[in-house]
Amino acid sequence: MSFRVAIIQLTTSDTVSDNIDVCRQMIRQAVADGADLVATPECTHLMELNREAALAKARVESDDEGLRAFQALAAELSVWLSIGSLVIKLTKDRLVNRQYLISPKGRIHARYDKLHLFDVRLSGGEAYRESALYEAGDKALVSRTPLAVFGHSICYDVRFPGLYRDLAQAGANVLLVPAAFTKKTGKAHWHSLLKTRAIENGAYVIAAAQTGQHATGRSTFGHSLVINPWGDVLLDAGQKTGVYFADIDLTLVQKVRQALPSLQHDRDYEMVQT
Repeated sequence: MSFRVAIIQLTTSDTVSDNIDVCRQMIRQAVADGADLVATPECTHLMELNREAALAKARVESDDEGLRAFQALAAELSVWLSIGSLVIKLTKDRLVNRQYLISPKGRIHARYDKLHLFDVRLSGGEAYRESALYEAGDKALVSRTPLAVFGHSICYDVRFPGLYRDLAQAGANVLLVPAAFTKKTGKAHWHSLLKTRAIENGAYVIAAAQTGQHATGRSTFGHSLVINPWGDVLLDAGQKTGVYFADIDLTLVQKVRQALPSLQHDRDYEMVQT
């Protein structure tokens, strides 16, 4: 009913092989220090904003260098890996933002494609249109493991509370929220959103994040978090890259959900407007 998670906080570059090498070193360090689960952020092995460059660097799943490397490493180290997401090619002109849960035998235990794509225009001219290049997923995912029952999500998904309610009611006791949050939205909303998802669902939140200034010019917020079901922040990694640890005690999920059984109290209702 307990395990140790290591969060890998990265400043991913636009060079796939370099990012894989950095991750390998950090994952080895995490396992040497006792991690049962290692979690990486969104865009673990590629941060590329240019459309043509992203399409040139991405590979289909069966040919992806990063996925093969992480599967081999999980088997070698006998550890669970939550790879926040990899940029995977679907067709010659479309990509998918895909999360992987890899077992200690190196097998893909679960895949999740980001449901909600980041199409926003922020003040100051900062704008993103993820749907111009990426295909959205169409399935929510709960995966059962010997460590925990994980509910999967990626970054912008965190703004859609109904998804997490469904994950929790389907049995998830740990919510995975890898991200590459912008500095502007991170400063305003990151902590509040993640604490709320933990509290309203009586679940742990594990949120590995990108941080700092990336080679493509994008800046990300950092502050990877682990939050318990009562809303207490067990880990805030700040803004530096590195390996960070927290201990997960799933008996607390049971205690909180017994004390505040709101997951059992949802009701259907009629919307009335006057």
